Amino acid sequence: MKAIKETHFTFPGQTGFYKGKVRDVYTIDNKYLVMVVTDRISAFDVVLPEAIPYKGQVLNQIAAKFLQATSDIVPNWVVTVPDPSVTIGRICEPYKVEMVIRGYLAGHAWREYSAGKRQVCGVSLPEGLKENDKLPEPVITPTTKAAVGHDEDISREQILARNIVSESDYIQLENYTKALFKRGTEIADKQGLILVDTKYEFGKAGGNIYLIDEIHTPDSSRYFYSEGYEERQKNGGPQKQLSKEFVRKWLIENGFQGKDGQVVPLMTKEIVQSISDRYIELFEQITGESFIKPDSGNVLSRVEKSINNALSNI
Repeated sequence: MKAIKETHFTFPGQTGFYKGKVRDVYTIDNKYLVMVVTDRISAFDVVLPEAIPYKGQVLNQIAAKFLQATSDIVPNWVVTVPDPSVTIGRICEPYKVEMVIRGYLAGHAWREYSAGKRQVCGVSLPEGLKENDKLPEPVITPTTKAAVGHDEDISREQILARNIVSESDYIQLENYTKALFKRGTEIADKQGLILVDTKYEFGKAGGNIYLIDEIHTPDSSRYFYSEGYEERQKNGGPQKQLSKEFVRKWLIENGFQGKDGQVVPLMTKEIVQSISDRYIELFEQITGESFIKPDSGNVLSRVEKSINNALSNI
């Protein structure tokens, strides 16, 4: 099995390169972004030493599918998807807020609620809720990128008061976020899933708002299985999730949580294979489609050739 651990391409018109935790991003003519979704995998803010075959393809193809399925709601940054692991799109100036939307009380919102808070990002929540309960209606709980450290919760009022986003644009972002979440919920329901919460990122180019980055992948969204949800809530049991939680669980069981002095456990071929298999399962469950592995061969050569062909036709 071959995986894309890192890339070192040079393309005509290349004006920049950025290596993220899992993505290699090339800037072309200061107009387009070539995003290679590698098979690197991170957990606890650490990039693990072994790449996971097909992981990048899984995430890229899920995002591509949902961006296309929501393009009637809001235009998005994608120009073309020339390879299973690559998306090419227009450069947008990102808004400095991430639009997080929650349909259920889980994760960060639950931690805030269980600590006694009844407001999250300025949004009031009713008394008497349990972890993973469905909220009366979806709530938007934005975050803003901190200059240093983690993202920070921020309210609608603070965003407008600080002029981070203009009021007219922010109202549009809220409307897009609600419509996207509604569509994502409907698609998930057909697959026997509940879209619990997710985040959307938007940018602006030529005076227009675009949906950017990825949407509705297991890396940016939380899903529950619909079957048995009500029973598990009634009995106070944990919900069955569709996410990369299984990777974190394996690391914890082997003594690693990203803390100082801890060493990433040995990732054997069997472990790598099992993680790869789980990601393929995620793809098939979320999309309802069979996962197609590309023809064998030199993966990097295939990716580079696909990008060059696409760039010559843009």
